[in-house]
Amino acid sequence: MSTRSGAPAAPAATADGEVPEQKRILTVLVIAQVLSGVGLAAGITVGALLAEEMLDSTRLAGAPAALFTGGAALGAVGIGRISQRRGRRPGLALGYAVAALGSAGVVVAGAADSVVLLFTSLLVYGAGTATTLLARYAGADLAPPARRGRALSTVLFATTLGAVVGPTLVGVTGDIAHAWNLPRLVGPFLLAVVAYAAAAAVIGCLLHPDPLRLARELAAREPAPGEPAPGTPPAAPAPRADTRGLATGTAVMVLSQLVMIAIMTMTPVHMTAHGHSTEAAGLVIALHVGSMYLPSPLSGFLVDRIGRLRVAAASGLTLLAAGLLAALVPPHSTPALAAALVLLGIGWNFGLVSGTAVITDAVPLATRAATQGLVDVGIAVAGATGGMASGLVVASGGYPALAVGGGLLALAILPVLALTTRAGRAS
Repeated sequence: MSTRSGAPAAPAATADGEVPEQKRILTVLVIAQVLSGVGLAAGITVGALLAEEMLDSTRLAGAPAALFTGGAALGAVGIGRISQRRGRRPGLALGYAVAALGSAGVVVAGAADSVVLLFTSLLVYGAGTATTLLARYAGADLAPPARRGRALSTVLFATTLGAVVGPTLVGVTGDIAHAWNLPRLVGPFLLAVVAYAAAAAVIGCLLHPDPLRLARELAAREPAPGEPAPGTPPAAPAPRADTRGLATGTAVMVLSQLVMIAIMTMTPVHMTAHGHSTEAAGLVIALHVGSMYLPSPLSGFLVDRIGRLRVAAASGLTLLAAGLLAALVPPHSTPALAAALVLLGIGWNFGLVSGTAVITDAVPLATRAATQGLVDVGIAVAGATGGMASGLVVASGGYPALAVGGGLLALAILPVLALTTRAGRAS
């Protein structure tokens, strides 16, 4: 069926406002996210330990987190611009391919014992972090506002399986690396090469139609109720971004990322310093990464039902509880540290899902991808700052000081939300 102009007719939406293509798009994104979760877990689990081993120093153990989150900032800019011009599919596929290249570079760096190559490769590897997070926006492109939280949370939730399985394979991949005369700690990056390359192939071959391009086509053909039909002179200027919503969503996600990265990065170092095995640290990080993504369906439901700002407030309080628990529990207790890191992941998830929904609501389709990429640059820079500062704080004041300081910093989310609510009432 076609319109009189010869263009294909826009697909009919379902009763809840969702287009039929959304299910296929979410399925493809879910498959890619499962794979990318495996690649993402490699740096989180052993990045700091690998740097500590190669540098023989704890002071710069936070450098890998800083580098791959810094690489995520650069990746977010590039992926956002490509997605803005050409759609989600080329942007996401390229991001995963670059991450596979960076993972391979880490393996070579470990074999050559080259710190310079290690740090350079970790920067490139960071593109995977950016791509994994930016994929959540693709899940929300075609979702109606009332289901936006659940749509983006579905994509985030899919990361859970890969992100949880990856850290548990530290021992197995380490044995494979050792059998190939490579350092054991590069083993997870061998797995990341395969996982990221597979994710790039899935997106490049299967993400049809492109969700952002289709969303723009639908917006052009079917204006929202109360807007003029296509071809008629506009009665008002084109939609602009809601700057207050943009600032609020960005602040929530930036603070959540900074606190989470800082505490998470130094937890494996803290554990091994108190006699825990690498496998035990990997298990704790696996539980943490699982808690980062597993609550996504609940977070999305709450965002859609009780509101974005209330879930954002819960993020600040949960991150505070995580920091206090991590600081106060006995350092030799694996279950207690695991509980603190699970709370840390849940708090981050609340912040990311609520902040993403606020950002998506605030930005019009015409500039959505580029703006979202810039927002994620801020998130990545916050992560890089947290990762780099974490090693310095632990070296000077200890892990408890880092955990308490991070928890208190998370409380800054609450005054941001209070100002937003007050400004909304005044307007």
